[in-house]
Amino acid sequence: MHPIVKLFKKKEKLVIGLMSGTSMDGIDAALTRIKNYGPDTQVELLRFLTFPYPEELRKNLRDIAESAETTATQLCQLNVIVGEYFADAALAVCQSAHVDFRSVDLIGSHGQTIQHLPQETWVMNKLIRSTLQIGEPAVIARRLNCMTVAHFRSADMALGGQGAPLVPYVDYILFRSNKLNRVVLNIGGIANITVLRKGCSPDQIIACDTGPGNMVVDALVSFFYNLPYDQNGQIALQGKVCDQLLSILLEHPFFRRPIPKSTGREEFGKPFVEHLLAVSSKFMLSPQDIIATATELTARTIAETITQAGLPAFQLHELIVSGGGAKNHAMMNSLAGHFKATQIMNTDDFQLPGDAKEAVCFAILANETIAAIPTSLPSVTGAQRPAILGAVYF
Repeated sequence: MHPIVKLFKKKEKLVIGLMSGTSMDGIDAALTRIKNYGPDTQVELLRFLTFPYPEELRKNLRDIAESAETTATQLCQLNVIVGEYFADAALAVCQSAHVDFRSVDLIGSHGQTIQHLPQETWVMNKLIRSTLQIGEPAVIARRLNCMTVAHFRSADMALGGQGAPLVPYVDYILFRSNKLNRVVLNIGGIANITVLRKGCSPDQIIACDTGPGNMVVDALVSFFYNLPYDQNGQIALQGKVCDQLLSILLEHPFFRRPIPKSTGREEFGKPFVEHLLAVSSKFMLSPQDIIATATELTARTIAETITQAGLPAFQLHELIVSGGGAKNHAMMNSLAGHFKATQIMNTDDFQLPGDAKEAVCFAILANETIAAIPTSLPSVTGAQRPAILGAVYF
């Protein structure tokens, strides 16, 4: 029997999801038990951990992602090095759960995004969209002797899509409701939303990136305080939002771009932060004020994008939040101000820890790949048609 057919027929599977986001701090690894496929999918999170990158690797990845000079040799080597660390993370989550890695049936690896360029661009007489995630899947498959699915974005982009966000299909499986209008919000390095109107079908989902999540705030906290992030939003809570600076930041063209849209470190990385700091020098602001303003930028653009997606605040029943931003009290306080009539919840309220959500997503997406179920949504990405996502490594 063909190995994919054999795996497809299993009633339940142990599946590991691996993810490293735009913050590039480390690898999220989720060990799950999955039954069924499609809307009938049942998933149980058995163990989750974050496997940190060594500082040297983290710095190299951020430098390359922000267009620092690199060679083909360095990028080639980094692809394999990151693959080795992804394999280490998969082994570590098994060890933490006291599960023999040889019993794992499937791995879904998002990899580490180096560049994501979803806007159509003429290059050498070809109109293209492009993306690059490194973390060699063949290394993961070899190290764990386990079928591995990776490169989830490429098929959608080949069909004219943005290749992002990929989470909305999973949001539909886990959070859809026949009675409530819901928005699922993840605030990672970049923030993204999935709009789930009550009773919606998959082809009615609207989703997109809203702009920076924690990325800009983290960079400012590192610049002013040499800290990795604003723990619990305590620095922002000490500052005051500068409306003039905020208005200038809101002029970034991404915020006026129509849905579907996606973004990343290319638009809100080092050059954006340098621009922010240069502009802020005109207003005699404290570091706390600058960080408070960047925090408000995230909350404001989330609120405005939800309205842009056709669900104004007064129609939104529940906002379900995950990601590091869910722990930032300043950010959450601002969101509460923008959504006064909305119940703001956490994915933990649905038995899914917010930190684990995106890693669980790639476990589910890998399971759907094995079933040959299309999981890209043209209403979300703008692709010509749905696509089965992921390349399979035996």
